[in-house]
Amino acid sequence: MLRRLLAALTPALAGSAVLLVALSTTPTPAPAAAVRADNPHSAQSAAAARWLAGQLADGRLAGPFGGTDWGLTIDALIALEAAGTEPAAADAVADAVEANVDSYATGGDWAPDYLISGSMAKVLVAAVVAGRDPTSFGSHDMRARTLDLIRGADAGAVQGWIFDRYGDQPTQGGNLFAQSLAVLGLARSGGAPQPAVDFLVKQQCVAGGFRLNPATDGAACTSAPVASQVQDVDTTAMAVQALLAADAAGATGAKAAADAGIGWLLTQQKADGSFQGSMGTDYSNTNSTGLGGQALAAAGHIAEADRAADFVAAQQLTAAGGGAAAAHAGAIAYTPGSLADAISGGIAENETDQWRRATGQAALGLAKVSLAEIGTGGTEPTPTSTATPTPTGSASPTTSPTASPSPTATATPTGTATPTGTATPTGTATPSPTGPTSPAPTTWAPPPSGGGRLPTTGVDVTSIGAFGAVVMLAGAGLVVAGRRRR
Repeated sequence: MLRRLLAALTPALAGSAVLLVALSTTPTPAPAAAVRADNPHSAQSAAAARWLAGQLADGRLAGPFGGTDWGLTIDALIALEAAGTEPAAADAVADAVEANVDSYATGGDWAPDYLISGSMAKVLVAAVVAGRDPTSFGSHDMRARTLDLIRGADAGAVQGWIFDRYGDQPTQGGNLFAQSLAVLGLARSGGAPQPAVDFLVKQQCVAGGFRLNPATDGAACTSAPVASQVQDVDTTAMAVQALLAADAAGATGAKAAADAGIGWLLTQQKADGSFQGSMGTDYSNTNSTGLGGQALAAAGHIAEADRAADFVAAQQLTAAGGGAAAAHAGAIAYTPGSLADAISGGIAENETDQWRRATGQAALGLAKVSLAEIGTGGTEPTPTSTATPTPTGSASPTTSPTASPSPTATATPTGTATPTGTATPTGTATPSPTGPTSPAPTTWAPPPSGGGRLPTTGVDVTSIGAFGAVVMLAGAGLVVAGRRRR
């Protein structure tokens, strides 16, 4: 997910997974409990959470260039909630995110009317995972704001796709991290519109994996030649978990697509339990392995999920074997090479960012709690609406400026010192100016009492390329793009 976060900075590293044709296997139902009582990696999960908690300053994590990286901060929140061992730290992060929603999900002071789809959806997921009311998070109804960015029936082939918006003008579609986050957050807060689920399913390729970026015209992945269907492990793991949440909320077609995605992921796991990224990150790494293992656990493939966790745990620093980096016990290296370098030479200040990004996502593979269950204690709130809420036709989302955004997608480290952000999502160049027809928001039911804190990841990324063209100052666009990340 790291690579999703800094795509705007290092697009060359964003990529997709190796294509392999495979048939899906129907997985065994996942355990009901949100946290596995028999998880053999619980100690490593707790150590990773402890290290992440120690990296926080006022409930935030800084980015590689200074200032708060809200996308990375939300990734830490998800990891902390998944581990369930650092409740005070998780609450501090949730408080900080809630107080700065517009700094991440909008153009902030530069362009308060510019709504960033991936970031908006990621904040919704953060609220749900933290056990906060998503209909009143940071003085906003995050469910309604996210619904307002889903394109309506008037959008034709892109109906159901989540788009950035400037005022009442859709600007560009989010990538599949953004779409998965939207489906996940909406499914967990009252039900996801069926068109949003259908659009996600439409992006599944022939072999069962998902590509990162939808076609600009919204065409199905299956309509492209098989050779061009570049599938990605991180994207597929996110999509699968979103579809499992949608299925639990009553959406149709989600379970079959999730099963096919799991079938493809099973073909991608290496003998040592690891997964690799794509193109610029086509080597085994803990971020892709963390997400892939989390998805396998969510689908009930416990043995395979444990093998993925074994690989992640092998890249974790310990007090006894950490060498020059022993003070960072609990932190997880992006690759075996990064671990060896840290043990021999320590972790320099300018290398900390990569370790934070790697640990935040890799830790999900240790906790092995589905994004559809984090923060629920094993039981999801009963959806208060059907899978396809009644459209209200609200065209303009509410805006409330605060600061400039720093969108992130599920952090997928690239293995380089500075992970790449999810490649900027491609959207239709000039989408219809009509506002999306959005389903009516529903009353949110909080998780049952005792529902612990479990992580949820979600990288959100949305391209900001079109921003400069929409706003008056090119500088404003650059500022937003720089802070948006993944």
